[in-house]
Amino acid sequence: MVEKYDYDVLYIGAGHATFDGAAPLAKTGVRVGVVESGLVGGTCPNRGCNAKITLDEPVKLTRAAERLQGIVKGDLKIDWTKNVEHKQEIIDDLPADLTKRLEDGGATIIKGYATFKDNHTLMIDGNRTVTAEKIVIATGLRPHRLDIPGTEYAHDSEDFMNLQNLLKHITIIGSGYIGMEFATIANAAGADVTVMLHSDKILRDFYQPYVQLVVADLKKRGVKFIENARVQAFEQNQDGYQILYGDKQTLETEWILDATGRIPNVDNLGLENVGVKHDQKGVYANDYLQTNIENIYAAGDVVANDLPKVTPAAYFESKYLMQLFSGQTIKPIEMPVIPAVVFTSPRIAKAGMSIEEAERNGYEISENDLANYWYYKVDKEPIAQSKQVHDKSGHLLGVTEISDQAQDAVNALLPAIEFQLDPQQIGRLTSLFPTIGYAAWHRA
Repeated sequence: MVEKYDYDVLYIGAGHATFDGAAPLAKTGVRVGVVESGLVGGTCPNRGCNAKITLDEPVKLTRAAERLQGIVKGDLKIDWTKNVEHKQEIIDDLPADLTKRLEDGGATIIKGYATFKDNHTLMIDGNRTVTAEKIVIATGLRPHRLDIPGTEYAHDSEDFMNLQNLLKHITIIGSGYIGMEFATIANAAGADVTVMLHSDKILRDFYQPYVQLVVADLKKRGVKFIENARVQAFEQNQDGYQILYGDKQTLETEWILDATGRIPNVDNLGLENVGVKHDQKGVYANDYLQTNIENIYAAGDVVANDLPKVTPAAYFESKYLMQLFSGQTIKPIEMPVIPAVVFTSPRIAKAGMSIEEAERNGYEISENDLANYWYYKVDKEPIAQSKQVHDKSGHLLGVTEISDQAQDAVNALLPAIEFQLDPQQIGRLTSLFPTIGYAAWHRA
């Protein structure tokens, strides 16, 4: 690395695309700086995954108690305020823990907002500069906001997770991950929930027959869905808010969640000052995560690619850059199978080849009615199915599952997909019994 710069590597942003690789990189002797204007850890630990799964834990418990009524006696109810307090207890220490991880590794954290001055120089808060031989853009995504009159009356996912008191009627605009997960949580906690769709498709990246099972269950629980809503405006009134949509239709509500997606954090970085190629999809990078400017890289959700915008992808890219910058590899990145899950109740999880692609290309698809498999009957799961994709030699190419344990089943099967284990190799895997891992392998 070149000594004339303040740092060998500077990261912009301190989320998973940074800290998972920056801390071990610094331990190799590389001079590492991390610029962060907010909380160290970024979205996932502070206002995303960790907070969401904590809020969902009581939902999972109430669902299990509901299924086991008669064996378990009495109704369980979620205390929303206590749930949010517990969520905060879980995440409050994470920024300090991650700061310690970075600093113990030898990295320096620079508080402030970074803007490119030139290829090797960042302005911090517009009043001081810091230089580096290499710079990594790892600024992630932020909530999209509808460009309609009254958009200021809507809230984002962080606002939802910080609600101290759950309002009686909540309207969610959008039916992706955030919309459907929060609809599940709010409904289970006692809110009257309406979900307004941009089109007629929900969770478009997941196998639609399984999505429809989730939707049907939520409808039975009282969640309302308005397809092709064409939301036009939000207006405030004495009882809360009025949503104008469709053909002069209106909906009264107490609270609005704008869950219309997330967009790359590329604004106000000064990318135009150095000519980094980017657009509304994000920053463009090659197979070395290198942008069109030789010494500037990008990692994580801000990268314009077709990968799921999930923590495991950001983690892997961060680890790859650590190896690249420390000289442990000179090869281009080779992404592993990246799984995805939506934490509705039940969950839908997937990895590898999709069912749709398998159907188009004539691969073998096997189906399992898991609700009648003894392991899923233990807690009386009413909705539990999986489909697996194999080639003619019996290699597992993909799996999609809907169940309350789908994420663990897919996790168990990932090695078979990633390393293309043959049936004989799979037969040598003897997982702990009785566990979901054992159940998953013995139907692979």
